[in-house]
Amino acid sequence: MLDFLKPAKPIERLPEEKIPSVYKRYRLQVFISIYLGYLLYYLVRINFVFAKDYLFALGFTKTQVGFVASALGLSYGVSKFVMGNVSDRSNARYFLAIGLILSGVVNLFLPNTSSVAVMFVLMLLNGWVQGMGWPPCARIMTHWFSDRERGVKMAIWNTSHNFGGGIIAGVMMLGAFFPSWKFIFYLPAFLAIAGGFVCILLTRDTPQSVGLPPIEEFKNDYPESQKDLQDAEAEMSGKEILFKYVLNNKFLWIISIANIFVYLVRYGVINWVPTYLKEVRGFSVNDSSIAFALFEYAAIPGTLIIGWLSDHVFHGRRAPLGVFCMIGVSIATAVYWKSTSTLAINCALASIGALIYGPVMLIGLCAIDLVPKKAAGTASGFTGLFGYMGGQVLAEVALGWVVDKFSWDGGFIMLILCCILSVLFLTSTWNIHNIEEEKSAA
Repeated sequence: MLDFLKPAKPIERLPEEKIPSVYKRYRLQVFISIYLGYLLYYLVRINFVFAKDYLFALGFTKTQVGFVASALGLSYGVSKFVMGNVSDRSNARYFLAIGLILSGVVNLFLPNTSSVAVMFVLMLLNGWVQGMGWPPCARIMTHWFSDRERGVKMAIWNTSHNFGGGIIAGVMMLGAFFPSWKFIFYLPAFLAIAGGFVCILLTRDTPQSVGLPPIEEFKNDYPESQKDLQDAEAEMSGKEILFKYVLNNKFLWIISIANIFVYLVRYGVINWVPTYLKEVRGFSVNDSSIAFALFEYAAIPGTLIIGWLSDHVFHGRRAPLGVFCMIGVSIATAVYWKSTSTLAINCALASIGALIYGPVMLIGLCAIDLVPKKAAGTASGFTGLFGYMGGQVLAEVALGWVVDKFSWDGGFIMLILCCILSVLFLTSTWNIHNIEEEKSAA
């Protein structure tokens, strides 16, 4: 591995009187960097949703477009897991930035081919480098924010991709001012490349790499799994992380399976919003863009409230809120399906957006709660493997097939069934917070 990609080495600790002010500054700085970084990752991932109609106009079939779109989920799911394991042994400062820059480069090539096969390969590449986004952010969150505050901080950070989705929707409404439909790829690409260099300037790997104490010591917040701080700070091999803390953790398996159904609903709704609203409800491009933006922006207050509740009301138990959210999503999805009123449809989409990102965030948060912080990237990548390989791919391929075979009614029935299945799996982890705490209690 290149030296600059290795975990940053600790440096001599700062004088005690300087630590509080420097810690405060760096925590804000690294949080801004990963917020901006992941927002830009989302710009060069979700933009393909809005390119679909242009590709249809160019002669691509829905089957071809769905096939191309599924490539991102396939490679992203695998990459998020593989890169999660790599990121746990890497410097998050550079790991995050390199993936963002490469995703921007791939997006420059995507609109310049008429070959389905070439576009599929490019989407595979994009999905692979996209997998370098979440894991280093998870590593940073576990190193810079303590256990008791992580629900709120993770919820705030998780809104970054909602802002990204809202920005893309806004750009779509300005499409008439751009000379070519290819701006859907070019503009996010240039922003991602520039943003990657900004991330290098702002991000720092660990507190120790800038002369600060570990976050557990600074906040006096020691989770059960990290009582021995020296052990908690020891870097682990990829094999140890994978086999000792991830693959033998039954609760990670359960929430990962739940993630399949959560992601299928998430992408089954949002990735088909422009198509469904145009074909079935007669929405214009601007109207469907507004509905898409409502879905994303409503998620921001929803996620923040859910994150706060998980920390301060449920005291780190993530599953109960996930269950309540998915019950709400099932009701809102039924309203979205049956409503003919523009206002009701927009309210239903906003409700789905406000609720669905809660379980998305909570499952990722639960994953990093269940393992030592040096395994956070792998654990979050494991849940992502199921979410994207199962959920997003099925949302493109299986849902498209169901709609073709059984109409949109069949598609909505499938989404509601997935809500029910996610509730069943999340319920089985109702009282789980930290795996070591559960072992101690036993």
